[in-house]
Amino acid sequence: MNHSPFTRISLTMSALPSAGRHRLLCADRLVRLRRLLSAVFAVLVTTLLMLSAQTSLAATGDFQETPSLQEAVSKGELPPVAQRLPDQPLVVATEGTPGGRLTTLMAKAKDTRIMTVFGYARLVGYNKDLELVPDILQKVDVEEGRIFTLHMRPGMRWSDGEPFTTEDFRFWWEDVANNQDLSPFGLPSVLLVKGKGPQFEVLNQYTVRYSWDEPNPDFLPALAAPSPTYIYLPFHYLKKFHPRYLSAEKMEALIKKKKKRNWMGVFLKYGHPYKQDNPDLPSLQPWVLRTEAPAERFLFVRNPYYHRVDSQGHQLPYIDEVMLDLASSSLIPAKTGAGESDLQARYLQMDNYTFLKEAEHRNNNRVLLWHSGTGSQVTLYPNMNCQDEEWRKLLQNRDFRRALSLGVNRHEINQAIYFGLGIEGGDSLLPDSPLYRARYRNAWAEYDPAQANRLLDGLGLTHRDSRNLRLLPDGRPMELIVHTTGEFTEETDVLALIKDTWQQLGILIHARPSEREVFRNRVFSGEACMSVFTGLPNALAHADMSPAQFAPTAQDQLQWPNWGKYYETSGGGEPPRLASAQQLLDLFRQWRHTDDASEQMQIWQEMQQIYSNEVFSIGTVAGILQPVVVNRHLHNVPEHGYFNWDPQAFFGVYRMDQFWLDPDTPAVVPASTDQNSSADNSDSKAGKPASSEGEP
Repeated sequence: MNHSPFTRISLTMSALPSAGRHRLLCADRLVRLRRLLSAVFAVLVTTLLMLSAQTSLAATGDFQETPSLQEAVSKGELPPVAQRLPDQPLVVATEGTPGGRLTTLMAKAKDTRIMTVFGYARLVGYNKDLELVPDILQKVDVEEGRIFTLHMRPGMRWSDGEPFTTEDFRFWWEDVANNQDLSPFGLPSVLLVKGKGPQFEVLNQYTVRYSWDEPNPDFLPALAAPSPTYIYLPFHYLKKFHPRYLSAEKMEALIKKKKKRNWMGVFLKYGHPYKQDNPDLPSLQPWVLRTEAPAERFLFVRNPYYHRVDSQGHQLPYIDEVMLDLASSSLIPAKTGAGESDLQARYLQMDNYTFLKEAEHRNNNRVLLWHSGTGSQVTLYPNMNCQDEEWRKLLQNRDFRRALSLGVNRHEINQAIYFGLGIEGGDSLLPDSPLYRARYRNAWAEYDPAQANRLLDGLGLTHRDSRNLRLLPDGRPMELIVHTTGEFTEETDVLALIKDTWQQLGILIHARPSEREVFRNRVFSGEACMSVFTGLPNALAHADMSPAQFAPTAQDQLQWPNWGKYYETSGGGEPPRLASAQQLLDLFRQWRHTDDASEQMQIWQEMQQIYSNEVFSIGTVAGILQPVVVNRHLHNVPEHGYFNWDPQAFFGVYRMDQFWLDPDTPAVVPASTDQNSSADNSDSKAGKPASSEGEP
């Protein structure tokens, strides 16, 4: 019998044995079984408590009004809390005190989108154990891994008080996803199985169904992503920007008023929920934007119709307001040390730790150290789609990429920059992943300049100039610009060390920093032949998580942006030109078309083998400690965690809406415990323990 990964998404007790059986298939037997039993017991206890609390609250309606909203309720500007909540709100087993403002620092106005990540309200979402659970949805029924029935929470409302119903799903499906003007490339790739989209049905006011002919294991994880696939939009608000619901005369006047070329420009300007750049756009997130750009400070206020409550009947989020203050990225560590941020991890690095730790006694902050969940802290990406023909031919050659990797002295980088605390190796999964195998991290990752030179000589790159630089086939010296975002000094430091060792091979590199959007465009256009960024976004993966990061599936993959765009847009860009890249894409498609756990595990291993052997990205050191600075009066922030984009959504899976401020009582710091459990893998002898914490 096949077991779908979606057996794990249920609030019913009957689903737990099925979930356990599925995870056992993905585990490494005894050690994993012991952890599984412990986890199942914890889930049973937590679920019983939550169901008990939810039943009690639903029966009594004993919800407590948020103090900051009491005046608005008294004046009749807001209905009472019991009328603002869904009929069955999501009850979470936590306690806290509502109120207060939290301040955090960001570097640019576009960082307002981080509140969608931090807030992490999703149709379904990951919990801290990386299990998919219903959130905005009350329940999800999954049949054969291909039929998904989504049950909404009756009575739930948008942040402006309007009902959240299946009309919002219908609107997105009919008027956005299947509108040629708004979606010229068709449906998002995660909604396509063998090029075919789902059948969409509205069953009633609060139930929709998506049915594919074959399994689609990408569907639910895409809804839970840090930047999720939106399959709903606020119909009541956005219909006034759509020609189906507006006369031609009114639409023409609106286009002129908003100074856009066409109606699509107007619609997209006001209707992008992830970006958090329109204060008028209704939201389901815990906090909603109240400041219009341009500004130096962006205020987010609590959503009075938010769907989560705690076990005492308090509506979440606890914190009333979140203020995003803008500052230069280079100044954020100093400002954090001066106490200007209540919660800060972005734009901090391990080399800020000593300063931040020394500043603890001067302000109300304390410094935590979290884990990293990326495949490599600093990773080099050879752009196999670059415009320069000579460089493109070399970068598409496996032996050239292997030579570059062998020319990186990872031990020197680890000792000089990361105090010897990192995990040296290629861009691969981390030991805490049940899919980790040390041989993939170690592949072509040993510093061996002699072998690197032999590989380069074997490619015919034997001619050198007066500086001892090798010459390209067209006679140019091998000088390569490595593009960076310029946001982190450690990238510059790592590149300086790589520059020394690569120059010994006869290759000279120059770092070129630029603003992130410019950086991305240079890679996408092919102007950049090589770039540097963080490694695999999810190095803690399980077999039922998508292996898309190993295949050309998205334009923002820096090693093959055009090949990724081809898959992502169903025809834009160009198809993969390398057999190995095409093989990875074929394997990824196989993973998407099966709900068999053992087959998914096998596909993951094959993809890791190919990716590491081909050296499509050049990792350096992983598992770097990430400082997380927390106000001493901010409660419920975990002492340990993974500050990582995918799937943790940074603070998202730790439920930032449950953080709370008490100006009179500092948070209790628990006794130190070891949470660095590593998977017991059969060939992990050469792997270092995952003893470090952090995010790029």
